[in-house]
Amino acid sequence: MVLTDREKLLVVVSNAISVYSVYTKNPDAIPKNVTLVDFILKATPENLKKDLNMDLIDEVFSFVSKIQTELS
Repeated sequence: MVLTDREKLLVVVSNAISVYSVYTKNPDAIPKNVTLVDFILKATPENLKKDLNMDLIDEVFSFVSKIQTELS
């Protein structure tokens, strides 16, 4: 089975949110003034950026936050 571009984008955004969350716990691990959106943009391959938008980021962020809360 091959992932669609949308599925790949969801994986990239979810992973970037998780990595950013881990990095923010150590202030030296990430440059200052880098927002979550900046981090996601840098982590997203160019060929997937055409489908990236704030609604998708918000949707994935809400889902990831909900799941992390339920697991803790």
